[in-house]
Amino acid sequence: MKRSAVLLGVSMLLGACVSPDVSHYRNEQPAFDPASYFVGTTDAWGMFQKRSGEVVKRFRVVVKGRLDDGRLILDESFRYSDGSTQRRVWILVKQPDGRWQGTAGDVVGVARGEGAGNALHWQYTLRLPVDGSEYEVAMDDWMYLIDADTLVNRTRMSKLGFELGNVTLFFRKRQKD
Repeated sequence: MKRSAVLLGVSMLLGACVSPDVSHYRNEQPAFDPASYFVGTTDAWGMFQKRSGEVVKRFRVVVKGRLDDGRLILDESFRYSDGSTQRRVWILVKQPDGRWQGTAGDVVGVARGEGAGNALHWQYTLRLPVDGSEYEVAMDDWMYLIDADTLVNRTRMSKLGFELGNVTLFFRKRQKD
């Protein structure tokens, strides 16, 4: 009986770490193409929540996107609720099979993404500075295009399989001047 309870508990824990398959969204519209959406300036607002749900930090992001020799360059400028700032520059490349790969200065190795319909699913490891230390955390990142100008992003952050918290972001494409 104890062994069954342990196996059930392990199965539930492992099941909680599984994301839906991105192909589930293949018929959802509008179709999300990062290169089309992010070229130009996009504003974003977000927050980080601990796994308890407590909001720890709020932030604003301005994303300036451009295409350069087949690469999508996203220059992100963050301003946090505590007054601190951060900059991240992503270099994203669409692969021949339609998947995406990306790099950034605080990303360990290569981020890998796959899209279908209105969704894009990214997975990568981020070097996260916290109180003078740096931690490598797994990012399970989902983006959903709501309409031509609005994108919702939900990211689960974990370390060694244990959830640390979630990031929620809302993007709004700026209208051309």
